[in-house]
Amino acid sequence: MKPRLLATPSLTGPALAELQARFPGLQLAPFRSPEWNAALPEAEALVVVLSEPITEADLVAAPRLKVIGTYSVGVNHLPVAACQARGIPVANTPGVLTDATADLALALLLALTRRLAEGETLVRSGAWQGWAPDQLLGTGLAGKDCGILGSGPIGLAFARRVQVLGMTPLFWSRDGHGGQVDFGTGQAPRLPLTDLLPRSAVLSLHCPLTEQTRGLLDRAALEQLPAGAVILNTARGGILDENAAIDLLETGRLGGVGLDVYDGEPQVHPRWLTAPRTVLLPHLGSATVETREAMARQLCDGLAAALG
Repeated sequence: MKPRLLATPSLTGPALAELQARFPGLQLAPFRSPEWNAALPEAEALVVVLSEPITEADLVAAPRLKVIGTYSVGVNHLPVAACQARGIPVANTPGVLTDATADLALALLLALTRRLAEGETLVRSGAWQGWAPDQLLGTGLAGKDCGILGSGPIGLAFARRVQVLGMTPLFWSRDGHGGQVDFGTGQAPRLPLTDLLPRSAVLSLHCPLTEQTRGLLDRAALEQLPAGAVILNTARGGILDENAAIDLLETGRLGGVGLDVYDGEPQVHPRWLTAPRTVLLPHLGSATVETREAMARQLCDGLAAALG
């Protein structure tokens, strides 16, 4: 018999096409709809996106479940420990979105430090009067330190990019170990947070959201950054205390914040919409055609391996 895959209509484009081609038993139902709930008892695989949290109660309601798939690297929306206890593998998409996400973090960095959004707004407004020596002066990056939270593939890829700009990468890792991190084109120290933050003219977040990292950058941590520091978040919104970051932006203590993720997204804290020196993106980290296609193939490979 064909495996019964239950997926949500949130899976569109390459993901849906790949699922339909490889799993004739695919059923689509809106997440948490009556149709979704009715299909759980017969489902052998559940396939969701990161904004659709699966709970341990779903595992109980789906006794035939053999695998959960998510069209994302992050798995903080899944009951991973409960899945492990039941021998249910989780299929996600690590690795294939490394370069796309690191590229986007770099784009946020340059947009903030060279004031690109303000410049485009000026030109589009029709108010631009031509070149001026003090017009929209930005901030240089060469010779400065860049703190990177997380030494996984995306953090390493981002280190390679900022090194090209003349910055010195510094790492913090959840395991707390010291020593050097080999990021492919050089080595950088792994430091405790209390040592890394005061040195970080730029702080870029590339760690997963876990109980250890939730609220990691609270007000006390943010106040350890040097004056004018820039924060980039392409990881998960819950790592950063958003109210504290906005407060420090409004007082001028922070130089800028670039966000691709938000705590509680797709809701965006209304204070971000009027906060100064920000660039706000709608979770575009892995949004390239090539990456989406690779994610779809990897997800389906993981589902197929678990279903046999």
